[in-house]
Amino acid sequence: MQEESADKYAQRALDLNLLSQRQLDAIWADLGTRSVTASDFRSILLRKELLTNYQVERLIKGERTGFFYGNYKVQYLVGKGTFARVYRAVAVDNPERVVAIKVLRNQFGDDRNEANRKVMDQFLREGETGMSLRHPNIVPIYEVYSRTKPYFLVMEFIEGNTLRDFMKLRRRLSPLEATELMSGIMSGLACAAQKGLYHRDLKLSNVLISSSGEPKLVDFGLAAEAGGTDEDSVTDRTIDYAGLERASGARRDGPRSDIYFAGCMYYHMLSGKAPLQETKDRIQRLSKTRFQDIPPISTICDDIPQRLAYIVMKSMEFDPERRYQTATDMLTELHSAAKSLREGRIDEATDEATNSVANANIDTIPRTVLVVESAVDLQNTFRAQLKKYGFRVLVMSDAQRALDRFGGDGPEPDCVVFSSIGLGVAAVAAYNQMVQERNTQAIPCILLLDKHHQPWVEKAHKDARHVTMVMPIRMKEFRDTIDRLVNGKPDVRPV
Repeated sequence: MQEESADKYAQRALDLNLLSQRQLDAIWADLGTRSVTASDFRSILLRKELLTNYQVERLIKGERTGFFYGNYKVQYLVGKGTFARVYRAVAVDNPERVVAIKVLRNQFGDDRNEANRKVMDQFLREGETGMSLRHPNIVPIYEVYSRTKPYFLVMEFIEGNTLRDFMKLRRRLSPLEATELMSGIMSGLACAAQKGLYHRDLKLSNVLISSSGEPKLVDFGLAAEAGGTDEDSVTDRTIDYAGLERASGARRDGPRSDIYFAGCMYYHMLSGKAPLQETKDRIQRLSKTRFQDIPPISTICDDIPQRLAYIVMKSMEFDPERRYQTATDMLTELHSAAKSLREGRIDEATDEATNSVANANIDTIPRTVLVVESAVDLQNTFRAQLKKYGFRVLVMSDAQRALDRFGGDGPEPDCVVFSSIGLGVAAVAAYNQMVQERNTQAIPCILLLDKHHQPWVEKAHKDARHVTMVMPIRMKEFRDTIDRLVNGKPDVRPV
């Protein structure tokens, strides 16, 4: 088949307003002749960035539509789904203005078919809903075009990936990164809830991660208003929500289903594993056991701070009355947890309620060990190893602040470990102060010394409850010592 001439491509681009006559004349002038191959002509268009690959490929195929939507010129395809395609585009009258165009597939614009009409209604509702929401964590919609087919929405263009793609690349996020992303997501949901709107299609693919790392909610096409009913037919997009609500008896006209699926995303980000079994089988997706048989996150990842495990499991409580009741409630806890993570004291605020939820499958209440160590890598090692042994672990970086926590109303730890590896001589001073003060001397305590600090053994008070250990030591020996001290603690402490 003979290739079309460069002249024909040029004329077609001119007829479709993809190139101006001035741009075309400049191309011929640069080439010095019109006797060039179509391939050379296409190459110069791409090299000078006058057209994109998407535009050139459609031009080669002889396509005459899909280059413009309203006052916007399409540059390339961003993504496509069952119902719509999304393109990057620029405003014709202002090429510096970049937007995303979400275009409903043509077959769904046929309103003679009831199923198509429902899809079209959802699409246009997404646009109308999006235009009413302005928040840093919600992708804004600027225009809804519904006069003639094809119908499309004009939105902010986000340079980045979906959270689903982000997780495929990263597998698992750090506690702080996951918590900050979750905070942004919940902040967007809280904003929508203030207007009486609930997302009802929360999943990783409906969160975009911008190039600056900000999460942005998209696709409010299924958003439900307060006072809605459950009379709508269950579709593939609503089936997970329907399964949860039917199994748990939850109402659909509220935030608690969104909170459950937000918790699922947080679970996935922290553990790298999806809590809900992924299946296309409709019966399995509606099954009650699918939502009940989810292992507590602390049983599959023992290095997750218990305060975060508590937030995850509270948001995913099967009983909707035991979940967070509003997005703002969950957001408040996430903000506090993120602050603690940044300050290196995440486990300080874990209380008995936190522990009971995070370790819901454990019959006995674990003993609590407070580790005082400033080196972050050692903090993580202590936390991971002691949790494996069944201890509840609190970590603090400052020796004096650790001492100041005693004497309050909160529960006291069952054992305290002061480590000189990061704290130096401050660990010895804090250890001796704790051993000598009447309100703390009954609490078992270990002074863990770096091998270079062995001479400090003589400065430390020692008895049956208070011991020193010098590195290197085996972790089993360390854990066994804690276990012995904890189990030997009397029931009544001297006053």
